[in-house]
Amino acid sequence: MALEHPAYGQVRQVTATAAVLLADNPSQMTLDGTNTWLLRDPGSDSYVVVDPGPKDKKHVAAIVAATGGRIALTLITHHHHDHTGGIDHLVKATGTPVRSVDPAYLRGEVTPLVDGEVIEAAGVPITVLATPGHTTDSVSFLLDDAVLTGDTVLGVGTTVLESAPGALAAFLASLETLRELGAGKALLPAHGPDHPDLAPVAEYYLAHRRERLDQVRAALVELGPDAGAFAVVRKVYADVDKRLWPAARSSVQAQLEYLRAE
Repeated sequence: MALEHPAYGQVRQVTATAAVLLADNPSQMTLDGTNTWLLRDPGSDSYVVVDPGPKDKKHVAAIVAATGGRIALTLITHHHHDHTGGIDHLVKATGTPVRSVDPAYLRGEVTPLVDGEVIEAAGVPITVLATPGHTTDSVSFLLDDAVLTGDTVLGVGTTVLESAPGALAAFLASLETLRELGAGKALLPAHGPDHPDLAPVAEYYLAHRRERLDQVRAALVELGPDAGAFAVVRKVYADVDKRLWPAARSSVQAQLEYLRAE
């Protein structure tokens, strides 16, 4: 019987070139945990690892066991600790080079990831797509048959936006790119289950953001145009678990900045 998500610590083959190892770090922010993706052409004897996950020796050991330690390259979708915490344990165990947008996470004689570059490793061509919004340094990885979206598009629910200037405009542009380039390709997210087609999920994200913007506009009519982010959260996210309000506040700040720049 084929494995289904979630399958902690077990290699689950999803496409011809992509398998996943789910870290045992579930939380409200990580959903079932962090998906570490293992990429390789079936004819290759090495792997590309995407997001080694949290600082968890057991999870890193599972990555090493699954790959036999033969890791040609490790790629990082963005800087959050549940994606990057395992880097140094993995480098120590395998010597893998590590590439990311943020230079702080580079390991080995490598350069930061650049939007549009094509990487060929473990027999798999990988195109880097800048997809900011969740974080400024967020990237997705385009394969022939799938897209690894990091936290930009999750397998269930929606993602949190950083409160940096321009975050929502950047995020909407990222979703448009993923909807276009992901049509007919599998969605391989960093959290939650995979999906057979990224495009409808990206469209749902776009519709959700439009709906939230309308809700924020309505809240500002009631609360006043200078209302603060947390006041808007209490109005718009009244039906959401209050423990998630601090994260929602970051998204609302991004939405307020977007609306006030219109």
